[in-house]
Amino acid sequence: MTRVAAASVAAVFVAAGLFVSSSPLVARARQAAPWTRTTMTFAEERHLKHLTQLTDDGQNAEAYFSPDGRRLIFQSTRGGRPCDQIDTMAIDGTDVRMVSTGRGRTTCSFYYPDGKHILYASTHLGSPSCPPPADQSKGYVWAIYDSYDIFRADVDGKNLVRLTSTPGYDAEATIGPDGRIVFTSVRDGDMEIYSMNGDGSDVRRLTHLPGPDGGPFFSPDGSKIVFRGYHPPPGPALDDFRALLKIGLWRPTEIQVFVMDRDGGHLRQVTNYPGANWAPSFTPDGKRIIFASNMKDPKGPNFDLYLINLDGTGLEQVTFSPDFDGFPMFSPDGRKLVFGSNRHGSEPHMTNVFIADWVW
Repeated sequence: MTRVAAASVAAVFVAAGLFVSSSPLVARARQAAPWTRTTMTFAEERHLKHLTQLTDDGQNAEAYFSPDGRRLIFQSTRGGRPCDQIDTMAIDGTDVRMVSTGRGRTTCSFYYPDGKHILYASTHLGSPSCPPPADQSKGYVWAIYDSYDIFRADVDGKNLVRLTSTPGYDAEATIGPDGRIVFTSVRDGDMEIYSMNGDGSDVRRLTHLPGPDGGPFFSPDGSKIVFRGYHPPPGPALDDFRALLKIGLWRPTEIQVFVMDRDGGHLRQVTNYPGANWAPSFTPDGKRIIFASNMKDPKGPNFDLYLINLDGTGLEQVTFSPDFDGFPMFSPDGRKLVFGSNRHGSEPHMTNVFIADWVW
């Protein structure tokens, strides 16, 4: 499905000193100020400065920078939408514009390197209505809608062009510096990673191991791809994955971060931690990976952001909220980090977009 897993809105406040989530001061501030833009980091979050909440309406996640670093593209249920549509906004949270069709469900948007075009996945050709939610009677599962296809449009959403038409799920697309697209598809019967030209031509399969691979990102120089995956040996886990995939579901509870060359060569596993280690992207120098993980409580919803070297060494925790933090991306100049978070939420399980100055 999408890279989305959890969610949160904001009852936030500005104050000096340490943030203690159980403090009566916090409770009073949430009652008095249902939402403000500038918020606090936790004492351990030394890399984050001037943390700012950019959204406050509905579920908002997967925000990614434009090439010039001035705008973000993201998915949102703002305005009472029944399911996600794609919006853009300035990096201060102003000038929000919907750029998808308003039909179906959308996910995984991204800017082309020219800054004049955008990319996203949508189910609107399958039906103008939202597809049904995942069947949670199977446990914690995500939906893999076979009506998802990938589309290109002008930056204002006009001149929509369909890039994929193969039966089955096509989504989770991002773009490298040369305009090459990398994405997730089940077109060959497994959840694998593919690449294609910016116009949808020259599709190439990059991964070939059984199990779910997805959420790919190019390195800043375009030479490598980082992604999340899980490759169980033959047995119950693999059987469970294949049975769920046949009915359009998958269970994202055990995932690791992998990196490979842009052609799929030199595949290697970066993380080896409990739980779900996912939503990876590169630091601006291409030497490290930032990702989300619930490694400290593998069965719980508390995800934090971590940095790690490409060889799996040097793990460093970045965020320390007791709530969900995920979907991190650095600005092109490396001065800012954007991510989705449930921190300071006035309601449970609501995700908002936050941006911070990055302190190296």
